[in-house]
Amino acid sequence: MTVSKDRHGLHRLSTTTLVIGALGVVFGDIGTSPIYTLKECFSPHSPHHIAATPENLLGIVSLVLWSLIALISVKYLVFILRADNKGEGGVLSLMALATHGMDAIVKKRMGMVLLGLFGAALLFGDGIITPAISVLSAVEGLKDGGLLGAVPTEATDLQAWEHRMQWLIVGITIVILVTLFSVQFLGTARVGRFFGPITGIWFITLGALGAAQLARGPEILAAFNPWHGWHFLTTGGHAAFVILGSVFLAVTGGEALYADMGHFGPRPIRRAWFQLVFPALALNYLGQGALLMRHPELAHAPFFQMAPGWATLPLVILATAATVIASQALITGTYSLTLSAVQLGYLPRLAIRHTSEHTRGQIYIPFINWVLMIACVALVLAFRTSSNLAAAYGVAVTMTMLITTVLFYFVARHLWRWPLIGVLPLCLLFGLIESAFLSANLIKFLDGGWFPLAVGAVIFTLMTTWATGRRLVRESLEKSALTQEMLIESLGRRKIVKVPGTAVFMTSMTGRAPVALLHSLKHYQAIHERVVFMTLITAEEPWIPPSRRLEVEDLGGGFWRLTGRFGFMQKPNVSRLLRQCASHGLAVEAEKATFFLGREIIIPSKRPGMARWREHVFSSASKLAQQPATYFQIPVGRVIELGQQIEI
Repeated sequence: MTVSKDRHGLHRLSTTTLVIGALGVVFGDIGTSPIYTLKECFSPHSPHHIAATPENLLGIVSLVLWSLIALISVKYLVFILRADNKGEGGVLSLMALATHGMDAIVKKRMGMVLLGLFGAALLFGDGIITPAISVLSAVEGLKDGGLLGAVPTEATDLQAWEHRMQWLIVGITIVILVTLFSVQFLGTARVGRFFGPITGIWFITLGALGAAQLARGPEILAAFNPWHGWHFLTTGGHAAFVILGSVFLAVTGGEALYADMGHFGPRPIRRAWFQLVFPALALNYLGQGALLMRHPELAHAPFFQMAPGWATLPLVILATAATVIASQALITGTYSLTLSAVQLGYLPRLAIRHTSEHTRGQIYIPFINWVLMIACVALVLAFRTSSNLAAAYGVAVTMTMLITTVLFYFVARHLWRWPLIGVLPLCLLFGLIESAFLSANLIKFLDGGWFPLAVGAVIFTLMTTWATGRRLVRESLEKSALTQEMLIESLGRRKIVKVPGTAVFMTSMTGRAPVALLHSLKHYQAIHERVVFMTLITAEEPWIPPSRRLEVEDLGGGFWRLTGRFGFMQKPNVSRLLRQCASHGLAVEAEKATFFLGREIIIPSKRPGMARWREHVFSSASKLAQQPATYFQIPVGRVIELGQQIEI
């Protein structure tokens, strides 16, 4: 394994290793779509399906192929992956790029921020549904492939058999999901390296199955002509429009692909897509179409019916492994989004563990992990079949894709200065395709499409409430806070006891005297010989290099001001930051210093600010936040916390 260093001084793995890892993390979601996409279009068990006639098959397969080409190959792989915020992707990184330089246009900037937050919130809903539908659809192959015994012919026996099989499949699915979430602590790097080769075998199998069927029905190759898809849409009436919601299942995973870019980089992702993933997907969809051309009666499970009888069980096992990997893509993307939201101040400080010394951005967030697991299990129990879950799938993803297109327009137009004549037609084309998919998916709103929107609305409310609450807290503290210079001048006029050692007072208000210091003076009537005011700032870029991370200023009289800057994908480390101060004339040993932190106790009130229910939400969310000493990696036993009640 070849390891090098990137421009941030972090270890990066070789491109080949990253390509394998990307297969195991980035493409799992979109790579398992062939299991259920055409099944949902043609299966009589699907609530929205059409007959598997040659004309319909050509039209739908054409729509699937050109959706992959237009939205994944062109939009994401060619254009969106260019929008990397210092190596990081995802809707929050795109939001930061879109709002770059907009400080003077407050309303426009706020609109971009809210749009980005809503897109991120919707991805949390997608992160719950993807593992559930992916694993459930694969396990259903046991029944669809005839591996659970012959189907009874008597109606009464059939009903009982269906009931038993359904709960057996649900039970197996839950066991697999619980196991998957239980190994996340190992980290994305290890999981990706383990899953990557399996996913490679999966894509080779997809291509081989498709090629075998294609050889028996090459007439399906006419689906590469986009006219068939257009003809299907323009002549198929309402049924053709509704079926777009099922066609869209083929491109779910595109947004996760962008969100996971920071884990592997754009080059390995592009190589994996164009050299293996897209050819395998195209062959498989064509192969399923060729099979249904000859045997339309197999529309209930075209994917598993592609394999010969002896290969059905191995295919189900491989498909189950692949869908577990598909779940990993969304889990990883959700971790990345959470870290970004925490660092940007839109979620409480959660416990975040970095799991790799070689690859940046490899993290594990226990709270998010277990919430996702419980939600996934609840979904499987509530919906019970992949067809039922398919109705809930797609609405959130299409909305996020549309938001990405809007944000990309502002990045390309205002940050990169691309000409309007080039940007506008491109974004209008993507927006038109995504709007059509969104409209078709909204028809499924009452059938389950409400669920990811409800999850997105809850997360969006939490993020905006947390950001507003933190702003109100800062404003409340700033009203009564002295400047650091005024405090130093005041102390210089008084005879105050000085005790040996160094005290580090952490404050979120640059240039303001920490409330913890004022409380310390009031209680102890003493101050340390050396006092350091430390402020940690999260920038709207993912990574801050060491050369820009630290500012140290001698304020005189034994007082120092220290400002540390971190990117929103970096976790602050106070001990490491203090070691860097020696080169700036401030020698501080974190293990010998005393750290004073202010603990804010939030009291909802009738004062103007937020609605009372939002104030209670903010107060409850603040209790979920990780202890500052742990989050900032301050040595154990060196921290004194001083509380203060704050009304908002």
